[in-house]
Amino acid sequence: MSAFPKDEKGVEKRESDAGLERNTSVIIGETLGSNSDASTEAAATHTTQRGLKSRHAQMIALGGTIGTGLFVGAGQGLAMGGPLFLLLSYCCITLCLYGVATATGEISSYLPVPGASMLYYGNRFVSKSLGFTMGWVYWYIFAITVPAEITATTLVIQYWDPPLHTAVWLTIVGVLIILLNCLPVRFYGETEFWFASTKVIGIVGLLIMTVVLFFGGGPKHEPLYFKHWNNPGPVNEYLVEGAAGRLCAFIGTITFSVFAFAFAPELLVVTGGEMESPRRNLPVATKRYFYRLLVFYVLGALAIGILVPSNSPNLLSAGSGAAASPWAIGIRDAGIQALDTVVNVVIVLSAWSAGNSYLYLATRTMYSMALAGNAPKIFTRCTKKGVPYYATAASASFSLLAYLNVAASGATVFSWFVNIINTGGFQSWICCCIIYMRFRKATAAQGITDIPYRSRFQPYSGYVSIVAFTVMLLLSGFKVFFDGRWDAASFVSSYIGIPIFAALYFGHKLTVGRQDAWAIPVHQIDLSTGLEEILAAETPARPRDNWWQKWRVLIE
Repeated sequence: MSAFPKDEKGVEKRESDAGLERNTSVIIGETLGSNSDASTEAAATHTTQRGLKSRHAQMIALGGTIGTGLFVGAGQGLAMGGPLFLLLSYCCITLCLYGVATATGEISSYLPVPGASMLYYGNRFVSKSLGFTMGWVYWYIFAITVPAEITATTLVIQYWDPPLHTAVWLTIVGVLIILLNCLPVRFYGETEFWFASTKVIGIVGLLIMTVVLFFGGGPKHEPLYFKHWNNPGPVNEYLVEGAAGRLCAFIGTITFSVFAFAFAPELLVVTGGEMESPRRNLPVATKRYFYRLLVFYVLGALAIGILVPSNSPNLLSAGSGAAASPWAIGIRDAGIQALDTVVNVVIVLSAWSAGNSYLYLATRTMYSMALAGNAPKIFTRCTKKGVPYYATAASASFSLLAYLNVAASGATVFSWFVNIINTGGFQSWICCCIIYMRFRKATAAQGITDIPYRSRFQPYSGYVSIVAFTVMLLLSGFKVFFDGRWDAASFVSSYIGIPIFAALYFGHKLTVGRQDAWAIPVHQIDLSTGLEEILAAETPARPRDNWWQKWRVLIE
């Protein structure tokens, strides 16, 4: 006897799509402690929809957050630390992010409810105060990243010396990003898939070009080998001379380079709430995300150190567009004509795409908070196509900060944004690992074994990530403490996130959450609410009997 109702044709109708979305909206509201009115209204309105396919989620997780941090910012890291420290920094961050990505992958693949995010899991598995704090921190960091990428896009456009004023380009780029986020999620997923694909293809092409130049295949027929590692050398000194200067160079490089990696694991969690068959597809996306980090980021850092000397004067002109990109510098030094313009186009698309992804993240974060009762319930309202329009409008309003470029240097404004975003990234990854520790202890205490994905290196990699990112957080603005280096704006932008986080957390704990425990006991953590609906909507995996079927499943 089937447990599911049948339609007029006698076909079983499983509780999926809109039905699952409505039910889970109520589940989220009840689980996170929102009042009954908020839950009722959430159920009565339209909700987000599962319009993202596996290929969308996988490509968005890798390429969605690739922006100027990798294409331009890597040059600043090279100038600061030299090729060896740049490579080591990217390797260290990638390994630390492995602990974060596998932690978030385990949690989100087990319970991929619509509207889910790490703040939702923090609220459900740790405490309401942590979920509340993470939600507002995520929202303002994601929202601030949008004008940062708009700023970067307009800076790169200046490479062509266009006749239009900077404010015009800020408006054009910002409006395009906002309009794209007003479309149903399937359009966002499809456009972002092709944007991200363009970036990935561009990076692959640059890596191949590096191999060719390495062996002397360029116009000058002069092999590069590792000549820049010999002259000016593999490592630089920073702030002071000697061994202390080399240590400062490594610390400065690794803390700055985080911007290129920021929030990619969190993006994968958010897409899980709007992904088809997430319990099957999220583990695959998590594994491939880490492998692609190794290929594109680590190999990219190695390639940059081969192409460009760390003492190149152009690397010091941070934020000046493709002229400061190490890839473009290497292309010009190799004597390749016109290819630097192509690189510039890829950088523009990268920054635009990253801004698009971060507005999506900010919008879904506000939507998730509203479902949880941690933000006004008006932000749960969606269009018939599943676009949370009030949340989109509130998040998009931060894009106006990009107009600071009209009154100040674009590079200066961009550096302020980078400092704030890096602090938020460190805080987010530390909290992700803490949430995972509580989730893992709860599954062990309650005897839960039906977990779609388990990492063989957890929980140890999670502990390593917590320690590493805590140290980086405290050292992120260290240079202002050296003699003659004090800068109030840099200090504030580097550390303002710490008191904001503390004020939000303890403010909530001492008011709304004063009756709650500091952490939910592991035996009381809810690991079942909403799971039945998710399992009912999960479609079975298609058989993959040969190489053609495997390839077809990958590209669909």
